[in-house]
Amino acid sequence: MQNNISRVHFIAIGGSVMHDLALHLAKKGVKVSGSDDEIYDPAKSALKAQGLLPEQFGWFPEKITDEIDAIVLGMHARPDNPELKRAQELGLKVYSYPEYIYEQSKDKQRIVIAGSHGKTTITSMILHVLQYLDREFDYVIGAKTATVEGLVKLSDAPVIVIEGDEYLTSPIDPSPKCLKYQHHIGLISGIAWDHYNVFPTLDDYVKQFELFADASPKGGSLIYCEEDDLATMIGGKERADVNRIEYRAHPHLVKDGVTYLKTEEGDVKIQLFGYHNMQNISGAMEVCLRIGVLKKDFYQAMPSFGGASKRLELVASNAHTSVFKDFAHAPSKLLASSKAVKQQYPGRTLVACMELHTFSSLNKEFITQYQDTLNDADIGVVYHNPEVSRHKKLEPLTDGLIKEAFNRNDLKIFTDSQSLKNFLEEQEWTNKNLLLMSSGNYGGIDLDAFGKSIVASN
Repeated sequence: MQNNISRVHFIAIGGSVMHDLALHLAKKGVKVSGSDDEIYDPAKSALKAQGLLPEQFGWFPEKITDEIDAIVLGMHARPDNPELKRAQELGLKVYSYPEYIYEQSKDKQRIVIAGSHGKTTITSMILHVLQYLDREFDYVIGAKTATVEGLVKLSDAPVIVIEGDEYLTSPIDPSPKCLKYQHHIGLISGIAWDHYNVFPTLDDYVKQFELFADASPKGGSLIYCEEDDLATMIGGKERADVNRIEYRAHPHLVKDGVTYLKTEEGDVKIQLFGYHNMQNISGAMEVCLRIGVLKKDFYQAMPSFGGASKRLELVASNAHTSVFKDFAHAPSKLLASSKAVKQQYPGRTLVACMELHTFSSLNKEFITQYQDTLNDADIGVVYHNPEVSRHKKLEPLTDGLIKEAFNRNDLKIFTDSQSLKNFLEEQEWTNKNLLLMSSGNYGGIDLDAFGKSIVASN
């Protein structure tokens, strides 16, 4: 590792990307330790398998000694964390997660994919193409993909592709994560208000992407979706010696439930579908072209790309029913995913089910942003657990408020996961699709097993 970092301690090691970085460093021979006050699967099992699971949950300042070369501070910790305070007292170097990634990537060409939606898919596409072409690369990505192992790789590769989140960097640094990577090539997929808990107005939220765009270096490139008004407003701004590159949805056609890219060399059959994914493909291609990938090679790689985990992921299907699970939780994502499934299967009834789980979605001020986002569904279903609202110190939502927010009086609303399962199992699924959207798990429902049971029983 760079800078002679041989011993690293993770404060809040249980985070999705935090624990993956810890595992990766340990495999490279770095001495890794960590603490957290709560760790859940899959992080818990993965850390335990590698001997990195803390013996006790909690914070133990005695773990922090001057033998540690670096502290990596996770977002789950608080500013007054006792381990953090001890590290500061000892004068140890404290990195946020993105700062640590940058420290290990200073000599690489850095590509950062930003935006409110599509980040994971675009990043996955780029990694898939580079892997297909046997190129050397490093990466940071927010979800598992069949293309690469884990969420992080740091090596001697000349380029790193990073999914750049706009959320806060750390408990002691409120600037957006995507700024910390200091990109050479930056992409903004689109902008739709999210993270209401830290960006209480749309202007606050949009400002994070303005900062990202303004950080583009001279000679660098800023790529943005011209079909998104806010991305175009920011990306289209004149910046000295920065290359501005627009993209829009790739020309395509849908035939018999299959999507094809229309290219100069003929139609290319792909596994993805949905207009938003055609935008994602164009964005990924523009990045690949900037790093020496030929168009013909990009198109050759795309048919074998199956998508990222939980991004319109097919759980099970038969001749007349398909079940998908999707990470969609923000309004723009709900709209794009439900529209994509309906357009891909116009002759089938669509049951679109979403879970209100995040702070933003459960907030009665923000929930109005969900207006009309389930209108492409023939049957719209919303699940939320009032206990989650109380845990987040929010007033539980009423059925009337939810229906008014979504602008659908016929919404089926559930607060009990078993009642939700019963309702879905009672449906006649012939010529009908199910789309399950959430960043949670519907109160503990195994979505894979449930989706397969729906298909098997019909």
